[in-house]
Amino acid sequence: MSAPTRRAVLGGLAVLPLADMVRAAAPVAGIERLDPALDAIVAADARVEILTTGYRWAEGPVWNPADKSLLFSDVPANIAYRWSAKTGARPYLSPSGLRGPVPAGIREGGSNGLALDGQGRLVIADSGTRAITRVDLKTRKRTILIDRFEGKRFNSPNDLAIARSGAIYFTDPPYGLADGDMSPLREMAFNGVYRRDADGTVVAIDRSHHRPNGVALSPYERTLYVALSDEARPEVLAYALDARGMPTGVRRFRDMRPQLAAGRPGLPDGIKTDARGTVFATGPGGVHVCSPDGRLLGIIGTGLAVANCCIGEGGRSLFLTSSDRIARVRLR
Repeated sequence: MSAPTRRAVLGGLAVLPLADMVRAAAPVAGIERLDPALDAIVAADARVEILTTGYRWAEGPVWNPADKSLLFSDVPANIAYRWSAKTGARPYLSPSGLRGPVPAGIREGGSNGLALDGQGRLVIADSGTRAITRVDLKTRKRTILIDRFEGKRFNSPNDLAIARSGAIYFTDPPYGLADGDMSPLREMAFNGVYRRDADGTVVAIDRSHHRPNGVALSPYERTLYVALSDEARPEVLAYALDARGMPTGVRRFRDMRPQLAAGRPGLPDGIKTDARGTVFATGPGGVHVCSPDGRLLGIIGTGLAVANCCIGEGGRSLFLTSSDRIARVRLR
């Protein structure tokens, strides 16, 4: 998601299951354990640990096992940071996105979602440059992989996930544009979900959503998860993928209306999965930890909106980018 402040209270709570209403009313900070199965994922004595603060809007974390560091974006500041247990957080790429003065009409000049490809290179949903870019972490050389579709510039790529084949799935809402859908800089007639093949071929796999945002793949890459940062439709969708990685159908995986209606901070945003297929989907109240079949096991909250998350330190930690801070929760 983009920097703060999309929040609304929706009606219709009377039609929600009682269990969901109880869950929605639970505390917003700490770890809410809603199903015993969470104990196999998050240790009983785990807590939300704040690692570093002072950012305008932290986003897009990725763990780099090569040097045991966390990379993350401060989107409005146009800086990507590197955090490690030894050094703390330091600027790593500045600018992380758009180079030169940020022109009128661009709301967020920096990088957003980050991922590592199969060769250990950093791939960026570059909101400011309005492109998917790649950075060699040794030389810092940048390459624009794609910045147009059907001859038109993207809105502001937000998040991405990379398949083992090298294909990149990414979303393109208008959050980086100052006037959103009404921006005079906007060239696309829709806010799309895309797939870029390793050979450079690009297809729009869904043109129908108002605010597509976070994206993730299941461990066997037969499901693509997409979060809708939409106050009228706060959901995570699951697309069934065929052997070529193309969608064959879509279903609602997680409905976050109860937590949004209860006034919890945030909207559906970043998503990650672990090797067992557990889905960590950020949304109202924090990270919604879900079983592969969509059962809500718990919510990990900081008391602030959580934009994104990632798994690191050999699968032992869940890192959260939450407003002005970076947090960590120990996993089993």
